[in-house]
Amino acid sequence: FKELEFHKLLQEFSSDQRASGEGYRLVLSEADLDDMLAALQKAEMIAFDTETTSLDPLRADLVGLSFAVEPEQGWYIPVGHRYLGAPEQLNCQMVLDKLRPLLGDERRAKVAQNGKYDLLVLRRAGLEVAGLSFDTMLASYLANPAAKSHSLDNLAGDLLGYRTISYSEVCGSGRSRIGFEEVEVEKALTYATEDADITLRLQQKLAPQLGETGQQQLFDEVEMPLLTVLVDMEWAGIRIDSEFLGSLSKEMEGKMRTLEEEIHRVAGGPFNVASPKQLGEVLFERLNLPRGKKTKTGWSTDVEVLTKLAEEHDIAARILDYRSLAKLKSTYCDALPKLVHPDTGRIHTSFNQAVTATGRLSSSEPNLQNIPIRSEEGRRIRGAFVPAEGNLLLAADYSQVELRILAHMADEPALKESFAQGEDIHTRTASEIFGVFLELVTPEMRRSAKTINFGVLYGMSAFGLAKALNIGRKEAQEYIDSYFSRYPKVLEFMEAKKEEGRQQGYVSTLFGRRCSVAEINSRNGAVRGYAERNAINYPIQGTAADIIKIAMVAISRRLQQEKLQARMVLQVHDELVFDVPEGELEMLQALVREEMEGAASLAVPLLVDMGSGRNWREAH
Repeated sequence: FKELEFHKLLQEFSSDQRASGEGYRLVLSEADLDDMLAALQKAEMIAFDTETTSLDPLRADLVGLSFAVEPEQGWYIPVGHRYLGAPEQLNCQMVLDKLRPLLGDERRAKVAQNGKYDLLVLRRAGLEVAGLSFDTMLASYLANPAAKSHSLDNLAGDLLGYRTISYSEVCGSGRSRIGFEEVEVEKALTYATEDADITLRLQQKLAPQLGETGQQQLFDEVEMPLLTVLVDMEWAGIRIDSEFLGSLSKEMEGKMRTLEEEIHRVAGGPFNVASPKQLGEVLFERLNLPRGKKTKTGWSTDVEVLTKLAEEHDIAARILDYRSLAKLKSTYCDALPKLVHPDTGRIHTSFNQAVTATGRLSSSEPNLQNIPIRSEEGRRIRGAFVPAEGNLLLAADYSQVELRILAHMADEPALKESFAQGEDIHTRTASEIFGVFLELVTPEMRRSAKTINFGVLYGMSAFGLAKALNIGRKEAQEYIDSYFSRYPKVLEFMEAKKEEGRQQGYVSTLFGRRCSVAEINSRNGAVRGYAERNAINYPIQGTAADIIKIAMVAISRRLQQEKLQARMVLQVHDELVFDVPEGELEMLQALVREEMEGAASLAVPLLVDMGSGRNWREAH
């Protein structure tokens, strides 16, 4: 069934598989709590879960805790249910104090689903959890990379044939939705304890899969230690200068107004620049510009259409500038100050560890990984990220890490030699492709070579390269042929990875992480082509992700060992950002360089660029 994705059928067949709830016990008295603690003391592994008032762990108050130590058995301790007729519940602080010796003992193995959330919630409530050795979400992410979702409900259905009680069944949905604190304690008992119970059962199912799929080492040495590193990073947050963003917003508004006036002047009258419908009518009907694509709702005015028009028509270039300013203004200048936590005065992004296909982290609420750095305005946004009073920000960035990984994985002598000698790789590639001495490479040639170097990583075709460099397809194909004749091992590597993907349905990183390319044997050419490009890129991007994660775990340990005040606060692809007291800067620079450059031993050196300053822009 699963092969054909008959999820609905699976769900129906599994719908009768539900816990009776008979083995679930409500803890309302101190005697009940002591009985539960006695049972937990004897257990080899404890599954736990928290119920709260918010999805944001740094604003969430504890409503209850659930525990399980064997299937179909478990406990729920309500501590924050507030509704008319709610039973008297144990004092939250007393419960946490009694749990502390057990939950704070790192020798006692614990399992959770998305444990980062629970660790943050409990830290906020004053309890430090140690010994979280298994996260079912992360185990599934490594063992089953092709799974559509690693949520508890999905995993229960896929791996146990079990249909969990959904949140909406307990809290309702839409306007009639209530907070968990308003849910009746008896209802909460079954819902919450089931979460801990199912988490325990999933652990028993997933643990052997990690070994079978060769993911055990990555799980134990990278992903699980990284979870606690991310807890610390999210807890620390990063300070922003809201005043600076406010003045930047006003400045952008002024520039947008000027652009709008210029656009109206060329258009011969006012219209709503932000409305694609009106814009399409103005450009293609009133001004009669070369027409683009027409959709059901009118003329297409997407980036591609406008960029093409901008080559010859000034109005299109101005519209692109207007849009880019509008996006920066709303997404960052206006939105970030609203996300500052009232208690900490900092922004606390969420790092998602089980989302991307390659093992890279993503970030949300807010997403700090896609602040544009190509435009001057985008770079200025980074100026709003500042350290704690009296501190500096240190930014450390792997230099051309993906090209170095390519040199290693393809075992390409010319690339390896170039990196070993510390040459500029784009200048070297330009020299090879255009057949000129290194010193005769022009900035234009280097730019083309850079596009080709990175294009190869993403399986770019002659068509894609022609578009990127604004040249003919024949010329683009000649560049690509020339590249592969100079670096033949790269072509061999690409073909080998595509074949690996076809045979296995996945490709692996240097550290054995599996990246799914399930569609690589599709009959649809476009779908197949996309999967083939991923088969080339995923092992490289995934290896880069593994390397920076290994570095993060090592740096975090060192910061604790050396008892430094410095904190790792952000990770953006190949870059780490630290909030550091001035007196620790030199020591931190040496430590970070040592751990980042030593995170993997490749056939070429790993190099890190570093900078520091009073804000992220200066540091970068």
